[in-house]
Amino acid sequence: MTVGSFNLTWDVIIKTATLLFMGMGLVVIPILPGLVIIWAAALGYGIAVKFGTLGWIMFALISVLMLGGSILDNVLMSTQAHREGAPWWVVTIAMVSAILGSIIVPIPIIGGILTALLVLFLVQWFRIKNARMALTSMRGMLIGCGWALIFRFIIGLVMIGLWLIWAWV
Repeated sequence: MTVGSFNLTWDVIIKTATLLFMGMGLVVIPILPGLVIIWAAALGYGIAVKFGTLGWIMFALISVLMLGGSILDNVLMSTQAHREGAPWWVVTIAMVSAILGSIIVPIPIIGGILTALLVLFLVQWFRIKNARMALTSMRGMLIGCGWALIFRFIIGLVMIGLWLIWAWV
């Protein structure tokens, strides 16, 4: 389909690719949820080109990866904090505070991650009266954040790879 002298498909591909790579940047710098942006770009592409059989299959896979990557993020952070000595109830309080912090301060790295780390440290410190052990639990959550970043990056690349197959087949 052409509009004027420009092919509409290429216009959609260029715009989608731009959003996909912006999403990858946001996977690394967690200001906005990068995997969700990659997913939304794929959804927009599917709507623009009317999905098709391959499109629905690829979009389903991209959706599963987005959901899995988003859940994996929290699981890795929580598990590492627990391994470093924080009980599950403390980890749960920290993760709930991350959600509330993201709502109050809608910048995830400040409202979410830093709030979770601060609350985890404070609750552990008040609970065990030992700042060093509280810092160890907080370090565990930070290590989980690092692993989550690596896995989110890989998942984002796979999502983009699936979209590339969809766009060029």
